[in-house]
Order: sequence, then C-alpha cells, then structure tokens
Amino acid sequence: MKYYTEDHEWVEIVGESAFIGVSQYAIDEYGDVTFAELPEEGDDFIIGDRIGSIETDQYTVELCAPICGSVAAVNEALVDEPELISESPEDKGWICKLVDFDDSELDDMMNEEDYYKYLKTLD
Repeated sequence: MKYYTEDHEWVEIVGESAFIGVSQYAIDEYGDVTFAELPEEGDDFIIGDRIGSIETDQYTVELCAPICGSVAAVNEALVDEPELISESPEDKGWICKLVDFDDSELDDMMNEEDYYKYLKTLD
C-alpha cells in the first residue's frame, strides 16, 4: 500500500523497507525530469529533512523525507536515466529505500483513496 503527502511524495512499504518517490501528479505538474540529486546510502533522516531534489526544464523541486529512517539503497539507475522518474514515477522511478522507520508515522499520511480525493481539491 502507498501513502502520500500533500507535497506529492509517496511511501510504499515492502517488507521491512519503505520506498520513497514522487507521485504521477507531481510529474504532470513539474514536467520531464532531467536530473536527480539522490541521498547517500547510510544517511539518516527525520521527517522534513531534505533528501535530494529533481530538476525539470522549468523547476527544481526539493524532496523532503516523508518519514524518518536510514537510507538502505538509492535508485542508482536515476544517475544515468533521471527520466525514469518521469516515465514511471510510482514504480521504476523510486528515489530511495529506507529502513529503521516507524510505521506509526504513516498515520499522518494519506492512503491512495484519500490522496486522489485531495488532488480533486487542487483543481
């Protein structure tokens, strides 16, 4: 199950890992990604910490940690192919994988249904 923030970041829990990325809505708003700054493996974050950024032709978007945790892996494919974020933002375009996170922090995020309802309020 995915959880979303109002800043259009998502978290997907897979076993003991939390994958982090940006939503399709964000990509539709910001345009095609041309560069991705990724966190480093081993970095520790608390909610709201800057974990990286993505650049498009029009914007530079800061990415903030939606939950606390330690970076266990980054999506190395994005170094050479940042466009994967544009092509598959909620699958192949994930940014990083966190471990040692607290499940209770997901309670402050929206599930998919609530996120899509939220998006309707933005139009």
